[in-house]
Amino acid sequence: MTTSGFLAALAAATLLTPAAWAHGAGDGAGHADHGPATQDAALSLPDPDAAWQAGDLTVTAPYSRATLPNAPVAGGFLTITNDGEEDDRLVAASSDMAGRMEIHEMVMNGDIMTMGPLDDGLPIPAGATVSLEPGGYHLMLMQLAGPLVEGDTVEVTLTFETAGDLTVPLSIQAFNARAAGDAAHGTDPHAGH
Repeated sequence: MTTSGFLAALAAATLLTPAAWAHGAGDGAGHADHGPATQDAALSLPDPDAAWQAGDLTVTAPYSRATLPNAPVAGGFLTITNDGEEDDRLVAASSDMAGRMEIHEMVMNGDIMTMGPLDDGLPIPAGATVSLEPGGYHLMLMQLAGPLVEGDTVEVTLTFETAGDLTVPLSIQAFNARAAGDAAHGTDPHAGH
């Protein structure tokens, strides 16, 4: 396996919903009775009503999950609403906590999960809301300077094509945190990231 192939596999394994990979990626049978250690934790943002504005764009619910001490990657999740009449595009992201950041998409092609960067950025259509969430679009924090610790925050600067730069704090949640709108692991055992 090449180094890049190994890193891609490690990134996917690190960012999968922990309950999903703790039980395997089977058919979802037998997932009805879980103890507390395998249940997904509800997202608990310090201020769930907080919002950050750049031009016509509003960013809400920015978070990431706690990582293991030597994890090289983490995922960043948030929601972007474009209340304007013109399309915009998330073209880059950066953080002092990550040596490199990319905007990624995870999709299932049959039984195969693929993940990779969006080289042209992520479109934010006029009048639309785009969610970066486990199992779909997300920010990839790579070459972490250290572990992401539950209860901390990490500053991330988002760069939009039209609206410019916007710095938001990613709230570091539990290792198995998921937002209310994210699919539960029982619904799609392959979901999560």
